[in-house]
Amino acid sequence: MTDASSPIVLPDDPSFGPEVQVDYPGYRSTRWRAPDRPLVTLPEEEHDPTGPVFGDSAVDELDHDLTAGHDGEPLGERIIVTGRVLDVDGRPLRRTLVEIWQANAGGRYRHEVDQHPAPLDPNFQGAGRCLTDDAGRYRFITVKPGSYPWGNHENAWRPAHIHFSVFGRAFTQRLVTQMYFPGDPLFEFDPIFHSVRDPKARALLVSRFDLPTTTPEWALGYQWDIVLGRGSPGPTPFEQDGA
Repeated sequence: MTDASSPIVLPDDPSFGPEVQVDYPGYRSTRWRAPDRPLVTLPEEEHDPTGPVFGDSAVDELDHDLTAGHDGEPLGERIIVTGRVLDVDGRPLRRTLVEIWQANAGGRYRHEVDQHPAPLDPNFQGAGRCLTDDAGRYRFITVKPGSYPWGNHENAWRPAHIHFSVFGRAFTQRLVTQMYFPGDPLFEFDPIFHSVRDPKARALLVSRFDLPTTTPEWALGYQWDIVLGRGSPGPTPFEQDGA
């Protein structure tokens, strides 16, 4: 995993590769997100890459369940999302903090800036976290998020997705990406999804339905692995890479 001392790769950097693009014209807000000045690397002493360390005490036993802790059941299709956090050689990354946040089943975030005229769900918190186990595995219980309009272009709607954040051993070591659901008809029209230009890299953002993960009469299951680093078979695209 990269940290704050690692350079942000620019589109004209040969090491950037053809599969991702930080400034993507179809995704209008990237003009403000992409660097347009020379980057400055902070001296090592300006940050502490060794801490804090995330341990069991930082994560509650129900933090992985976005449907728990309310007066009733959330609306929508309950799902279980699980997978592994791995390096590019397939080695599990143990005790890694994974956080998620998402819209509810109606396509609305529990945030004051979200004014989409969809109902808020008082029984759905919209965010959760967990630590990976010794096999690098994470597990979340949630509901399938709804699509929502986002104003990027005429009649613009986001495919259903869950935001993922993966931490290293410090807050300066954080990567953010999005997980999508298979067969979404909005893929074709979404510039965020297509800002990852390599189709094989885009495919790494799409989860797969997994019947063994499904709990009968309770929740459908999806599998999605997160691969960190550069190399074969290919890392998961992250938002600093244009995802």
